[in-house]
Formats: sequence, structure tokens, C-alpha cells
Amino acid sequence: MELVSENRSFGGSQQVFKHPSNTCGCEMTFAAYLPPQAQDGPVPVLWYLSGLTCTHENAMTKGGFQEHAAKNGLAVIFPDTSPRGEGVSDDEAYDLGQGAGFYVNATRDPWKTNYRMYDYIVSELRSIIVDNLPVQDRHGITGHSMGGHGAITIAIRNAGLFDSLSAFAPIANPTQSDWGRKQLSAYLGDDESNWADHDATLLLEEHGWKGDLLVDQGAADQFLDLLKPEALADMMARRRQPGQVRMQSGYDHSYFFVNSFARDHVAWHAERLH
Repeated sequence: MELVSENRSFGGSQQVFKHPSNTCGCEMTFAAYLPPQAQDGPVPVLWYLSGLTCTHENAMTKGGFQEHAAKNGLAVIFPDTSPRGEGVSDDEAYDLGQGAGFYVNATRDPWKTNYRMYDYIVSELRSIIVDNLPVQDRHGITGHSMGGHGAITIAIRNAGLFDSLSAFAPIANPTQSDWGRKQLSAYLGDDESNWADHDATLLLEEHGWKGDLLVDQGAADQFLDLLKPEALADMMARRRQPGQVRMQSGYDHSYFFVNSFARDHVAWHAERLH
């Protein structure tokens, strides 16, 4: 890892690193917030997966997680949303290619060479974090929009690796949404049976989640029809899955929404990780 930047924040340290990724075949960048408690010993980890068009930087600077992480003694990891760089395939559309990795392992050309964000999060970056930072091997995961989709699907498929789970306005049923069908067909092919492992609602129906689940959704979100929170809420009720889907009056899809409820989510994870 190469340290790119470091800034003092709420008694802790906000750091940015870059490293060569064998999984994605390019250089990757991620941010890590270490709370002041990390100076005295390893702390639990909260992963935050960002949404479409974002890099590691958006939530790091706009999400407001550092203050709450410092109070609760959690490290926060902000990965990038896709491979990047010269030679990495891209698309002119904002919702495919660089900035839109969808946290899957692509199996189709031209994406399959670099777009392996599922393995990157679950295996490579996780190992880098545990081996190089003062953290416990105890992890929670959350995310926003495409990142909320990533958080729920990754956690359910890897319940032994994650101990707490939440999401902000996740793409909850991508196999039935234009935010999902386009990307899953491009990355995985047209056989929809290969898409189910990347649909939060379908995974919850098949496997459930070992703990309780917190989801916040803005009731004034301009993308509600694409996110389909009602599918996830209905599945939670049908499966009797412990948790909450909270519709927050007046809130949209922006980082103002994420920032407003970051404290709740950090406290939620801290209670389950400590």
C-alpha cells in the first residue's frame, strides 16, 4: 500500500491509499478512517460501499461518518466503486463501466478482465485491511444505492465474514429494475438465472440474514421506482426477517440524506460489533 494522503479528523486519522490489485488488474484506491481508539489497539471495521458515479472520495468527504466513527470506536473503509485507469473498459453512460462496477464479477467481454469488484471487496481488499491496519477481524457493511445493493448481497452471501448489515436507499430488486437489468446483462450475460446472486430481495428470500437489518430510504427519493424498496420490505415481512425499513419523509437520494442518518447507522453497527 502507498499512503496518498492523511488528515486529522475528530481525533483520528483519515487516510487514502493506493495499491496494485491482482483481482482487478489495475491500481486501486481506497480510503480508511481510523478512530482515536485505534491508537490503543485494534478496532472493528465498518465498510461503506458507494453508489453509481462515486469514487472512494464522495462518502469520505460528504457522508459525515468520521465524527460518529470516532465516538463509537469504529474504523470505516471507503472502497472505490470500480476498476479504473487506462486500458480498463468503460462506457459513455454513467451507469455502466467505470464508476458502476455493481459489485459483481463480470463474466462477459470486455468487462471480465478487470470488473471483479465482488472478489475485490470480499477477498483482496479485506485481506489488505486486516493485514495492514490496526483493526479486528470483525466487520459490518453498509452502502448507498448501488452500494446498498452491494452491501446486502455481499453480506448475505458471506454471512461468516460480516456481523452487521445496513443500507441507505439500496437498489433492492435489480433483476426487476433498469438499474440492474442493464448492468447485470452486460456484466453477466442474458441468462437471468445468473443474476439472482446479485439481487438483495431474491437472496433474502432464499437465505435470510443471520441478524437484524436496518434500511433507510428517502420518501422523496427521485429514483424510488428504480430502487424498489417495497420489494425488499415485502420480502422481509414475508420471511419474518428481523429489521426495519424506514421511509424518511422529505429526504431525497443525495448525500444530504446519507449524512442525516449516518449517526444512526454507525451506532447500529457499533452496538453489534463491539
